[in-house]
Formats: sequence, structure tokens, C-alpha cells
Amino acid sequence: EVQLVESGGGLVQDGGSLRLSCAASRFTFDDYVIGWFRQSPGKEREGVSFISGSDDSTYYTDSVKGRFIISRDHEKTTVHLQMNNLKPEDTALYYCAAVRGRDLGLVRTDGMDYWGKGILVTVSA
Repeated sequence: EVQLVESGGGLVQDGGSLRLSCAASRFTFDDYVIGWFRQSPGKEREGVSFISGSDDSTYYTDSVKGRFIISRDHEKTTVHLQMNNLKPEDTALYYCAAVRGRDLGLVRTDGMDYWGKGILVTVSA
């Protein structure tokens, strides 16, 4: 059974940093685009950042550009999301997700093959 297990969430003050990790197991890691969605109360789930398995190309939603950095450890089959200068509006449940393929254009909320259970990130003002 494929597993995506998130870790690293928690409570941080405005301007602080957190590092999320997504440990993937039981599938061919490099054949998938993997990344992060987030959802806060009353809002739709949105794509935050993704990384391709083939060439490590990346995508960031506009609101996190310059603050978040996604990276991929091929040996450990883990994706990290370094989140810096966090803001209260970053507060959400963060979900790791994967879709088979090498094109970042494959990423859609309703098109992912696998999802983690989610991890809470809370940024206090």
C-alpha cells in the first residue's frame, strides 16, 4: 500500500519558520510529481508547491514565492517544504499528494493519485 506520511507541522509565530516533510513509500518515487496542498476553514483546497521527479522542476503558488522552498531527497524518497517568514494566512492543514507523471501540469486537486492524511500548521499573529 502506497503511503505518504507528513511531519513537521506545529505552531509558530508570525515571521517564523517550519519545515514540512513528506515520506513516500511503496511506489516508484521518481515517476511522480509530489507536493503540497493546503486547506483552511471555509476555503477551497489550494496547491502550494510541487516538484517533478524527473528534473526537479518546481512550482509555487504566488502567495508563497520567495518564502517557501520545496526540495526532493531521491535517496530517502522524501519531499521537504521549507517555509520561511510564515504569516497568519499560511495557517491551514497541509496535505502531501502525488500524481504519476513528470509534468507539473498534471497537478490538479481532483487528479492526484495519492494523498497524505494532512498536518496542521498554525501561525499566530
